[in-house]
Amino acid sequence: MKATRLEAFSDGVIAIIITIMVLELKVPHHHSWSDLLEVAPTFLAYALSFLNVAIYWVNHHHLIHLVRRVNASVMWANMNLLFWLSLVPFATAYLGENRASAQSVAVYGFSAGLCALAYYILRHAIACQTHDDPKVSQLHRCMLRKNRIAMGLYGVAVGVSFLSPWLALALIMMPALMYFMPDREVEKLIGE
Repeated sequence: MKATRLEAFSDGVIAIIITIMVLELKVPHHHSWSDLLEVAPTFLAYALSFLNVAIYWVNHHHLIHLVRRVNASVMWANMNLLFWLSLVPFATAYLGENRASAQSVAVYGFSAGLCALAYYILRHAIACQTHDDPKVSQLHRCMLRKNRIAMGLYGVAVGVSFLSPWLALALIMMPALMYFMPDREVEKLIGE
């Protein structure tokens, strides 16, 4: 299988995930500002999730360009990532409906952590193919560092959510800020 086929399938699944999330946004039945404010928590949860899924899509795109050959470990690691990403709409709806309660923030953080772990597994499966290339190996080490930081932040956020849901949400947003811009090293390597 070519990496382009894996990427196209993943793009389709991610597009469906975003579509499912936007369908959870309900339009208020009345025309007052207070009714619009009622849906604000759901919209903010959607915006955070859209940003996170978009970051996964961008970074997945760059990561797939490092694949030398699509083997079973890469395919199953990719399916694992798509599985956990497919649960983001549930965690998003739960967070929005429960207005950032301790439990909903914990579920959201746990879901985000599992997505990060799945990305780590996919990155590792791809890194195993490129261990003989020093430039790509260095790149994977940089990616690994960011990936570990993200998983750690999500783990801490789950625990903190029962003490301060808002602090936990701030911790959950930190990896999004960290990953917002793709690594220039990755783009330079792909462009070579």
